[in-house]
Amino acid sequence: MIDLTEWFNEHRITEVECLVPDITGIPRGKIMPAQKFQQGGAPRLPESIFIQSVTGEYPDDPEDVLSDPAIIDIKLIPDPSTVRLVPWAHEPTAQIIHDCQYANGRPVPIAPRQVLRQVLALYEQRGWKPVLAPELEFYLVGRNTDPDYPLVPPIGRSGRQETGRQAYSIDAVNEFDPLFEEMYDFCEIQELDLDTLIHEEGAAQVEINFLHGDPLNRADQVFLFKRTVREVALRHDIYATFMAKPMGQEPGSAMHVHQSVVDAETGENLFADRDGRPSALFLSFIAGLQKYIPAIMPIFAPNVNSYRRLTRFSNAPINLQWGHDNRTCGLRVPFGEPASMRVENRVPGADANPYLAFAASLACGYLGMSEGLNATPPFKGSAYSQPYSLPRELSHALEMMEQSRPLNDILGEKLVQVFVAVKRLEYETYLRVISSWEREHLLLNV
Repeated sequence: MIDLTEWFNEHRITEVECLVPDITGIPRGKIMPAQKFQQGGAPRLPESIFIQSVTGEYPDDPEDVLSDPAIIDIKLIPDPSTVRLVPWAHEPTAQIIHDCQYANGRPVPIAPRQVLRQVLALYEQRGWKPVLAPELEFYLVGRNTDPDYPLVPPIGRSGRQETGRQAYSIDAVNEFDPLFEEMYDFCEIQELDLDTLIHEEGAAQVEINFLHGDPLNRADQVFLFKRTVREVALRHDIYATFMAKPMGQEPGSAMHVHQSVVDAETGENLFADRDGRPSALFLSFIAGLQKYIPAIMPIFAPNVNSYRRLTRFSNAPINLQWGHDNRTCGLRVPFGEPASMRVENRVPGADANPYLAFAASLACGYLGMSEGLNATPPFKGSAYSQPYSLPRELSHALEMMEQSRPLNDILGEKLVQVFVAVKRLEYETYLRVISSWEREHLLLNV
């Protein structure tokens, strides 16, 4: 356990950023002097931060989704294991991710970090320990201050924009060397466990892979990484975006989640049998993903834009077939040694809240294992030849989520109620916007 007083003294901390990830994954919180924080300054926030939409609005009847219609305060409880420096701050500043409690000490069930904690507790009760490694894609884009204009790739050191797709190109990554060098420096200061960086298929699209580890820790790291990359990009006069589909003619951005489950005592991978083949438990985990992902899609694809990514022949899944080293499937089992047997959930978008996405994926697998479900046979060939089995838009997905009793039970009925209310509000707000496509094709033709 980290002693925060010693850590603050060692780094001469003068300010503290008290962070809480909200439903969307946006950092909320307060900034206070380090001295006040160390003297027991307990920051509080209104519970309503967890029912705020991405547009800054609130549901019409907030008392229906909050624990108290008075919109009470909640206490922020620092997790010392998350303390890190803020590398871009002008004076020595610490950032600490906080958990949330009511005045009586009860955890706030709609706090995303708490949702992941309660799913992990179910695994712990079975003697299981999930291990997880996210792969996060994002785009670098030129500054865009007018939302009516489409996004475009930024200008690199050559003075030119990317026009073609440069998957795995080293030279294309080198176009933005100063940015990535600073990004790696900032991530090293924050002790983020990055593995590899590659250029993805889209123009100025990048993927960062994290080392495998504890799901809560990895969610914290993704949360901090997104913040870091946005800051670094701004320092280089461009934007970094984690929109699922920022440009119409380019591939979307995903957050692939590699998952395995080990014995909590021995560390043995429970997804491989003695012969090194997929175990019955592993196949049940996959079956749980196949059965329950459609009903949990609003977490994996939380925005109206998210569903633009999930189209045929676009390096994104349209169904929940699973296969060995098959990237056309929603669920891919990479080749590897028995000790690294795992499944890659390719459904979540880069715009998903990492805490909720990891909780949802592990919840689906847990239900599959606890119910003893049977997976379909592994798919061979292109899964794009098969029909869609994922919801195609947000409102349908929200209806399925609301009606799934097992997922309400495992994630928490209050969390599902809040999430659905917030996302329905965003959907209704979106429907009031008239797009350029409508003006172009409908204005004089209908």
